[in-house]
Amino acid sequence: MKKILLSAYSLDVGGIETALITLLKELVNKYDITLCLEEKQGVFMQEVPKGVTVITYKPSKNKNLLARKINNFFKQLAFKIKYKNKFDFSGCFATYSFPASFVARTASKNCAIWVHNNYMNFYDNDIIEYRKFFKDIKVYDYKKIVFVSDMDKRIFTAQFPECSKKALVCNNLINYESILKKSEEKVEDFQKENITTFINIGRHDEKQKKLTRIIEATKRLNKEGYKFRVVFVGKGTATNQYKELAKNIKNIQFLGPKTNPYPYLKNSDALLMSSEFEGYPVVFIEAKVLGKPIITTEVSDSKKDIENKYGIVVEKSEDGVYKGMKEFIEKGFKVKAFNPSEFNNEIIKQLEKIISN
Repeated sequence: MKKILLSAYSLDVGGIETALITLLKELVNKYDITLCLEEKQGVFMQEVPKGVTVITYKPSKNKNLLARKINNFFKQLAFKIKYKNKFDFSGCFATYSFPASFVARTASKNCAIWVHNNYMNFYDNDIIEYRKFFKDIKVYDYKKIVFVSDMDKRIFTAQFPECSKKALVCNNLINYESILKKSEEKVEDFQKENITTFINIGRHDEKQKKLTRIIEATKRLNKEGYKFRVVFVGKGTATNQYKELAKNIKNIQFLGPKTNPYPYLKNSDALLMSSEFEGYPVVFIEAKVLGKPIITTEVSDSKKDIENKYGIVVEKSEDGVYKGMKEFIEKGFKVKAFNPSEFNNEIIKQLEKIISN
């Protein structure tokens, strides 16, 4: 049985963490898996399948620069002595984590890094900062660079054409059986109502998620007399800002983070996303599994994968979100049939090639 190592920051609630747990559950019976975390914490810790060995690699955060450098030198040395090239494959699943990158590059010569986001947008289209980020995580040292969307791959290879042969696209697996089962669970704080219900699921971060667009669009639609409601599931640094902005809007609800968001999605009419940028949102696939239309700004591969098949794609602005919500309230949207088993089978084939070659 081949030995593989996957590295990440933690297992808190998030799209990357959800995808990682799904990946572990798919691979656990085929490979001897070690999961290395910088922080051994998060609600998904209990979801780690039996058979996966969990270790930690946590750099020193000593405020004294010299002490920190000395501590980290010996921590890296100890890790190298114990794990250097001891695995048949290693993958860094948290692009932004420099320690996770070090771990993956050390554990195997056959190493890959997953890129889950559009970092060009993250760095406000600053090409110098974008290139610096990927150089700092030593992208040249990876045998493969795995993107979850075609758009992100194209942006990367435009800046790193010398890496084009090692760049590939592989979407995240989806645990559709679990999604369907968990969507049947009863919840006390949310019920299906005979009114158009939009749901937003995710982290509350204004730079990326731009949830102010939804709140402002809701105000405009309310003034025009439309009957609907908006439900936010999640939390983040901007939660209080959003609550303050929406404090007098009765048809907006904040339900907080949920380890099981699927009953909420199932009992809503449409997934609503207002992001400025994304990698490939796991929630896109979750909505497809549950047969829910998606109203989203033009992020990731939404034009190719969502528009006219699974929902409505709008421009990245308050006006775009307003128009998308209005169109759905007035006309609805009938989604195309989605086969999650076929979706996963194609990804599994790609993963096996990534791990073995």
